Amino acid sequence: MKKIGFLSFGHWTPSPQSRTRTARDFLHQSIDLAVAAEELGVDGAYFRVHHFARQAASPFPLLAAIGARTSKIEIGTGVIDMRYENPMYMAEDAGAADLIADGRLQLGISRGSPEQVIDGWRHFGYSPAEGETDADMARRHAETFLTVIEGEGFARPNPRPMFPNPPGLLRLEPHSEGLRDRIWWGSSSNATSVWAAKLGMNLQSSTLKDDETGEPLHVQQRRQIEAFREAWREAGHPREPRVSVSRSIFALTTDLDRAYFGHDRNSKDQVGMIDETTRAIFGRSYAAEPDVLVKELAQDEAVQAADTLLLTIPSQLGVDYNAHLLENILKYVAPDLGWR
Repeated sequence: MKKIGFLSFGHWTPSPQSRTRTARDFLHQSIDLAVAAEELGVDGAYFRVHHFARQAASPFPLLAAIGARTSKIEIGTGVIDMRYENPMYMAEDAGAADLIADGRLQLGISRGSPEQVIDGWRHFGYSPAEGETDADMARRHAETFLTVIEGEGFARPNPRPMFPNPPGLLRLEPHSEGLRDRIWWGSSSNATSVWAAKLGMNLQSSTLKDDETGEPLHVQQRRQIEAFREAWREAGHPREPRVSVSRSIFALTTDLDRAYFGHDRNSKDQVGMIDETTRAIFGRSYAAEPDVLVKELAQDEAVQAADTLLLTIPSQLGVDYNAHLLENILKYVAPDLGWR
């Protein structure tokens, strides 16, 4: 059995060819798609977070709205860029959204990826401390966030408060019990996977990873998952961790499917420079008739190793078509792979 969710980058464009032309369109359609996905039996609705772009940002209002309209589906991010985040305010937003969703939040956080503007986090008021990189700052923000959502008091109360306080040090409110176990780290390297395991975070690995060995993406990701799980065991955490991988997978069952994605039938991994110093490998897309997809996905070592699969979706094609894509996977692919 495997959990299957969708991952939306939340693109919108005023182009006449797009069915998602404004931010309002994206937000309302995301809620509607999560509702439709839950009805289909999809396990998760996840959203990427990018700043200074016509894409998803400010995730907590959206997550809370989905939580209020659904009852079973997991609601998450993949990922929130912690360089931009105030971990205290984020803890309050996350606690509120998780309570609205009755404990269904699955928050993916990370250092983030190259952005639309230069050092965009500086516009949000954040700068690395002396001797830090922006990645160090992101991890520092993440560690603070993890600490404060545990629910322990840390702030000294005012001796003359406006309202009566409970005894002892005060914590941030609202606090949502169990949220700490549902934080994921989006990792592009083996080293940060091990770091995440030591801190007791689940692992998200996307369609892009640091090219550390020159092997195909799915092989490198499988090794990354193994390193994460070994570090988790060594850390002695009492629960079992979760691991997700993201893939672009399209089961071609109609002429429209073939028109949109038929050109991806022979897609291959690609290698390139994600910044001046980092060589990265970008995963292939899977697009084929269902019986072919079953054979191809059975050979994807990372998909087989993960307990959760996030399907990237073309948000600009609208709610109905994306629901159709998800149903194709659940109906024609997942059962033959033993995922359902």
